Amino acid sequence: MSRGPSKNLRIATFNINGIRSRLARLLEWLEKEKPDVACLQELKADDAAFPAAAIERAGYGALWHGQRAWNGVAILARGAAPVEVRRGLPGGEEDTHSRYLEAEIGGIVVASLYLPNGNPIGGPKFDYKLAWFERLIAYAAGLYESDAPVVLAGDFNVVPTDFDIYNPASWRRDALLQPQTRACYERLLAQGWVDALRVLHPGERIYTFWDYFRNHWQRNAGLRIDHLLVNRALAPRLAAAGVDAWVRGQPGASDHAPTWIELAPHVRKRTAAKKAARKAPAKRARQGSAQVAARRAK
Repeated sequence: MSRGPSKNLRIATFNINGIRSRLARLLEWLEKEKPDVACLQELKADDAAFPAAAIERAGYGALWHGQRAWNGVAILARGAAPVEVRRGLPGGEEDTHSRYLEAEIGGIVVASLYLPNGNPIGGPKFDYKLAWFERLIAYAAGLYESDAPVVLAGDFNVVPTDFDIYNPASWRRDALLQPQTRACYERLLAQGWVDALRVLHPGERIYTFWDYFRNHWQRNAGLRIDHLLVNRALAPRLAAAGVDAWVRGQPGASDHAPTWIELAPHVRKRTAAKKAARKAPAKRARQGSAQVAARRAK
């Protein structure tokens, strides 16, 4: 079922895994789900090859930070033009990877990020992953403390806990589950960032990535590695979060599915009716106890 009319703002992240080869899948998703903001990763296309015209015809303004064959991030805004804030994290003067893009859209700062995979562990790729994570942690601290509402969205390439993967045993040597990787993510959250999907669905197994091999999609053998983190200015506005898993089942799909949050227009407050409803069971329980005591006293 496609998304109906809503006053909430929907912000999504989607590792497209090649925007040129999967443009049709992207446009299909944009048409059906109509996210207000879409952060893309793994464009695998340089700036000149980005399909800006097709995305504009779909009703979206776009910013992109491309790279041929690898990496690449973008931010799309429905009916609006994202205003670029920065591209690339501080401290990476020699880092040529296109992994971070930040924009302002309707008063909200949105970052699209693609954290390094890091495999194989014990080598330069894993060292680069941890170094990039450290740069993100340092920069995110300032973003969190700013007065602006901020969303960090993207493929973090980290499985936060064993609850976020179908079976951790076969992935123990993977960079996504290493203690150092998870410790970096925990330090990021310790700044105050809210992992929106997990906070709104604390007891539900939710996946955002299914490997192409060994029928992972067909068996729902997934991992949760795509995250949307919000700062304290936005956390009270969290209204919903989910995964458009149907996208992963389409022909020629990415191995990721779009993940999203919805933000209410204003801070969500409990209504008097809801407060009364929450108090009612306790009140009824107290009344019931008093009646039992009265009967026993007779």
